[in-house]
Amino acid sequence: MSWEVRDVESLREHYALTLRHWVRNLEEHHEEALRTVDETAYRIWRLYMAGSAYGFDHAHLSIYQTLLAKLTPEGNSGASMTREGWYRSR
Repeated sequence: MSWEVRDVESLREHYALTLRHWVRNLEEHHEEALRTVDETAYRIWRLYMAGSAYGFDHAHLSIYQTLLAKLTPEGNSGASMTREGWYRSR
């Protein structure tokens, strides 16, 4: 069996926003985080996420979501032919 690419979407701007939310949440739960990790680990993760958000904001980093369909031996996927069908509840 093989796979076929059905869609590729850039999530760069969305991921920058997500990372900023994660940094804010981490900062708001600083003391709670320190019950699990030490201050060094906390700062490393905070810097990593903040720096990554900057990279995504300024197009130095990218991230893509890819939708693949698994094909039968006959070459059929059974997947909807439209995006609307991909996201419809079953």
